[in-house]
Amino acid sequence: MSGLLALLDDVAGIAKIAAASVDDVAGQAAKAGAKAAGAVIDDAAVTPKYVHGFAAARELPIVGKIALGSIRNKLVFLLPAALLLSAFAPWAVTPLLMLGGAYLCFEGAEKVWHLFHPAAPYADGHVDSAGDPGHLEAEKVSGAVKTDFILSAEIMTIALAALPAGQPVWMQAMALAIVAVGITAVVYGGVALIVKADDVGLWLARVGRLSATRALGRGIVAIMPGFLSGLMAVGTAAMIWVGGSILLHGAAELGWHAPYDWIHHQAEAAAQALPQAEGLVAWGVTAFFDGVFGLAFGLALIPVVARVIDPLIGALRGKPGGH
Repeated sequence: MSGLLALLDDVAGIAKIAAASVDDVAGQAAKAGAKAAGAVIDDAAVTPKYVHGFAAARELPIVGKIALGSIRNKLVFLLPAALLLSAFAPWAVTPLLMLGGAYLCFEGAEKVWHLFHPAAPYADGHVDSAGDPGHLEAEKVSGAVKTDFILSAEIMTIALAALPAGQPVWMQAMALAIVAVGITAVVYGGVALIVKADDVGLWLARVGRLSATRALGRGIVAIMPGFLSGLMAVGTAAMIWVGGSILLHGAAELGWHAPYDWIHHQAEAAAQALPQAEGLVAWGVTAFFDGVFGLAFGLALIPVVARVIDPLIGALRGKPGGH
């Protein structure tokens, strides 16, 4: 009997340790998720443009497909890769992030270029010649998941860097998994609410019992087209800004400090000139120059991709183009 009581006491002690570990993991995941908040906002701003132009009945299924792709990106590919890179090749993290940043700059700059050159061969959407909505939807989802991969890589890398050093791998993995699932739920839950807001407004306008409720519904319906267009613009700007920021930070980490330091000094000078909003001004100036650099870099990549990378990918796939 005394042996059984001792065993139960040991089990209770192990349970307490396990519970404390779970609390630690949850707390670390919350802190790591907060560190990645900027990238989360970018992810949420970028996504709604991928459902633009589709029938209302297809909006939530498309968001659901993108969300599943995002979870797969984070848990199946990025989480193991982050742990392996952190353990065996930490030097490779920055170059890989910079490659992703270059992709974001290119995607954003391509959309800006198409805005001023509608007949350009690089157009957002790439509607297939048969006009098949199913094929177009698959292309949109594929493009969204590819873009999400880059933003998710940034989120997971920021979260990993925010975790305390020297942790067991299983605790890092659990914390990153919580971040991945939580952030995906927040981002794509928010996106689902945004893209269906006009339908909610229409429903309120039709069945609302109070005149104020019906007026609210009509107001939502009236503002949503402009809001979604603005959100699409914010999403494109976010891609350029985040991509430029990744490249500049990566270049500084690899030893080329001049651009990053110059922007930092400009932000400090502007913040000192307006001490009442020091933090906001410093952030705004930094984001502006990150975006200018990202746009210039992305525009420079367009002919490289069009004349070199895209034909090469097309040749490897046995197709005339690969983009």
